[in-house]
Amino acid sequence: MITEEIVKTETSNNPVLRTMFEMGHEEVLFCNDKATGLKAIIAVHNTTLGPALGGTRMWPYKNEAEAIEDVLRLSRGMTYKAAISGLNLGGGKAVIIGDARKDKTEALLRRFGKFVDDLGGKYITAEDVGMTSKDMEYIHMHTNHVSGLPEHIGGSGNPSPVTAYGVYMGMKASAKHVYGHDSLEGKTILVQGCGSVGQNLIGYLVKENAKVLVTDIYEDKLKETVDQFGVEAVDPHNFFDLNFDIYAPCALGGTVNDASIAKMTCKIVAGAANNQLKIEDVHAKALIEKGIVYAPDFLINAGGLINVYSEIMGNYKREVAMQKTEHIYDVTIEILKKSASENMTTLQAAKNLAEKRISDIGNLNIPFSGRR
Repeated sequence: MITEEIVKTETSNNPVLRTMFEMGHEEVLFCNDKATGLKAIIAVHNTTLGPALGGTRMWPYKNEAEAIEDVLRLSRGMTYKAAISGLNLGGGKAVIIGDARKDKTEALLRRFGKFVDDLGGKYITAEDVGMTSKDMEYIHMHTNHVSGLPEHIGGSGNPSPVTAYGVYMGMKASAKHVYGHDSLEGKTILVQGCGSVGQNLIGYLVKENAKVLVTDIYEDKLKETVDQFGVEAVDPHNFFDLNFDIYAPCALGGTVNDASIAKMTCKIVAGAANNQLKIEDVHAKALIEKGIVYAPDFLINAGGLINVYSEIMGNYKREVAMQKTEHIYDVTIEILKKSASENMTTLQAAKNLAEKRISDIGNLNIPFSGRR
C-alpha cells in the first residue's frame, strides 16, 4: 500500500515532484523545441471543477527554477480563482521562458500550440503577461484549446479591461470595509505596472478623481501612461518610501514582502498581480499585524478569467462578462467580514471558500472527462 509518507520519501530528492505533491498538482509538462527556441512549462493544478484554464505568460526568468516556482504558484492560484468565482473550471498555467519583446515569434507560438493540444483539452490557455490576442490566434492554429481569441475570429478579445474592472470592484469593496464608504475620490493610489490591466485600472481611478501615482520598469510604458492619463510617475525602486492610501500591484508577484511591508503606510493592498505575497501565510499575517487590509489577488483579479470563460461557453457578450465581474465587490465584502469576525487572514478566508466548493463538487464523484 502506498502511503503519504512513502510518497513524501520518494519525492524528497526531486524538488519539482515534492512541490507538486505539497501543492496538489496533477500534472506538469515541460516543453522544449530547439528549432524555435521554445522553452515552456505547463502546469495543471486541479481539474475537479472542469478543464484547467489559465493564461500563458512569457517572461525572461533568471533560471528554470524561478520559472517552475512561478508556474506552480500561478496554476494553483487559478484553481482558487475559478472556484471562488463560481466557474466550472480548474486551475492551470503556462510560462514561456524568454523576453516577449525580443524572443517571441510566430513559429515559437505555433509550436507551443501543439504542446497545448497534446494535453487533449485538460488545459486551456489564454492571454497573460507578455502575450496578446494576436498571439492567441497563432496558438489557435494548432489547438482548439485556447480562449481570449481576437474578436474578428469570434473571440472575446483582450480580457484586460474586464480584469481591471474586477480589481476596481475589489478595491472599492476594500475601501468600504476600511473607510465606511467605497468612494475613492481624493485617495492616493499607487499603481505598480502600466501594462494593459494597469492602464485600464488607472482609467477607472482617474474618472473617480483619485490621485494616482504610477510606476513601471519599462520607461516607454510609464511615459505612455503619464501622457494618456495625466498621472504622476514615481521611482520604480523606492516608491514604498512614499505616502499613499492604497497599493495596487499590477505587475509580477512577490512585491508584498518583509522589506516592503516594513515601509508601507497604506491601509489597503488591492491589485491585479498574481501571487502578491512573497510568502503567503507569513505576509498575510504581517499585513494584519500592521493594520493593512489585503484583498486576495485571486479573488479580485478574476475578471479576465470570467471573461474568457464566457467566451468558452459561447454567445459571448462583453456587457454580460462585466456584470458577472461586478459580483467581485460582494464576494470581497463577504471575505473581509469573515476575516474580521473569525480572526483569520483574508487569504485564508478566501481559500476556505474556494476549497469548500472544490470539496463539495469533488464529493459528487463525477470525474472531469477531458473534453470541452
